[in-house]
Amino acid sequence: MRNMALLKSGWLWRQTAVLKRWKLNWCDLWIDGSLCFYKSDRRRDLEQRISLKTACIEVRSGLECGGVTPPESNPRENLIVVHLRDGSTLGLCANSEDESLAWKLTLLETRRNPVFAYDPYDDSYQAVPLSSYHTVYITPGAGPGTHQVVVQRDPFDGVAESVALGLLAGVAAGAAMRSFLWMPFFFC
Repeated sequence: MRNMALLKSGWLWRQTAVLKRWKLNWCDLWIDGSLCFYKSDRRRDLEQRISLKTACIEVRSGLECGGVTPPESNPRENLIVVHLRDGSTLGLCANSEDESLAWKLTLLETRRNPVFAYDPYDDSYQAVPLSSYHTVYITPGAGPGTHQVVVQRDPFDGVAESVALGLLAGVAAGAAMRSFLWMPFFFC
């Protein structure tokens, strides 16, 4: 699976893009803003992944969703519509109005809020850009309602830059050494 913290998951009806039919999918919302759709709750067959932090413009729910017809036996209050940057919309339908509102608020919160990590050297909190290369652990904090977020960065994150810099320094040192090795032959 992923090394990220899971914010919300559950069964949602998803409207297909081409035929506009409703299909039941397992949805996972990860802390990095990825909304993933699977065929089953085993999370083996990924059907679609949407990065909310980069692609989402607006999220609407309930009666705010105009022009979308809910699936059979579901009222309009259960609808969620996510407007994406490319002009397309993602139609979702929850099992209840409360669940629809909970999904909407979680989607909005994920889209807007970065993760902050405490830096003890500066005695300040800094925003951490999350990607699939960071491991995030969320543990209960000391007091009620507080959580401690630990972000472990990839240990090989800066390896390519240091290897390139080392190669460049080696080439420069080799060129300088080569010119000094010919120096005794010029003065003889």
